[in-house]
Amino acid sequence: MTTIENARQLDDKDVLKKYADEFYKKEGQIYFDGNSLGLLSKRAEQSVHTLLNSWKDYGIDGWTNGEHPWFYLSEKLAAMCAPLIGAKSEEVILTGSTTTNLHQLLATFFKPTAARYKILADELNFPSDLYAIASQIDLHNLPESSMKLVKSEDGQTITTKAIIEAMTENVAVAVLPSVLYRSGQVLDLQAITEAAHERGILVGFDLCHSIGSVPHHLHEIGADFAFWCNYKHLNGGPGSVAGLYVHEKHFGTAPGLAGWFGSAKEKQFDLDVTITAAPHAGAYQIGTPHILSLAPIEGALSLFEEAGIEAIREKSLALTQFMMDCIEQELPNTFTFGNPLDETRGGHLFLVHDEAARICKALKEYGVVPDFRAPNGIRLAPVALYNSFEEVWQSVQILKDIVTNKTYEKYENKRDIIA
Repeated sequence: MTTIENARQLDDKDVLKKYADEFYKKEGQIYFDGNSLGLLSKRAEQSVHTLLNSWKDYGIDGWTNGEHPWFYLSEKLAAMCAPLIGAKSEEVILTGSTTTNLHQLLATFFKPTAARYKILADELNFPSDLYAIASQIDLHNLPESSMKLVKSEDGQTITTKAIIEAMTENVAVAVLPSVLYRSGQVLDLQAITEAAHERGILVGFDLCHSIGSVPHHLHEIGADFAFWCNYKHLNGGPGSVAGLYVHEKHFGTAPGLAGWFGSAKEKQFDLDVTITAAPHAGAYQIGTPHILSLAPIEGALSLFEEAGIEAIREKSLALTQFMMDCIEQELPNTFTFGNPLDETRGGHLFLVHDEAARICKALKEYGVVPDFRAPNGIRLAPVALYNSFEEVWQSVQILKDIVTNKTYEKYENKRDIIA
């Protein structure tokens, strides 16, 4: 039986509980939407001020002077980020946005031939990835059918078997999520990568819903490329600069979309007519870094350096398990769990209910911030760095009150622009 005393005992033993004070948490609010936008930390705020002051103090000389010289900032942050995905620092660069980085990677690695001309994706992937894939296919004047989608048997998850079976001889590149954004299912990246390479297929992963909550070992498993945003579990701020990874075996492959910040540092200001590309992942940058949008990431990543991704994953699994136990005890037969029940789930739960939209609105009014996913899903993400087991217990009591007393019925049954 789960009780508030159980929750408090778990909080007492929590080695990460000290980090909650690092974040700006609104009094009386339980924030469970960190898988969409993480909270602001005091360190991220400070790093913004530091970078802003470097502009004030140095002007143009901020590119090479100050605590964080701008010319090297993307590479510095890449080195801080690399351990979270199991990559070498030179295999990572912070640049662009999720979708522009996917465009860059496909422009670089998707080289269709008469025999291999398809891009493998899945029907549960975040649509922006599919839009980018479709546009790349169109740029090559290929038919729409050149995007091959792995089907889901249950509408929530994708099996490794189905992914591998879809790896036919006409597939050139596979682009798959590490964690499905709705159900939170963690895919078996190693098995997928090995199967792809056995079949001569390059494989890349969207890490948006895993980086900062689930450890990866991209270099070790030989994944060809990856891309992600830094504003969800990494708490880098709304619209913060994204990241990409390219395995070192591909160093020297010319970027599909070239720009001057992909130059080798020592040659960049020679301004030659022909680019001399950086000998590492930095080659896949295009334009000048967005310094003030990189700024909060430095402070945010310092928390992950201290806490360690393995400890974060351990607590994340414990939080979501405790939440499932509480829901099953307090609200039996009320919700269907759309997320995996075992450790193949990521950092959030996915509750299925016909009144999900109105329940989300009620939760917000009662101080719990969820995330609605049409047509009937509630995502709840207790975050290891700033949420507690007691908050999980309290939120389930609020959810119980809303559902039992049907207080959600006073809300319109439609979603807001931002749910």
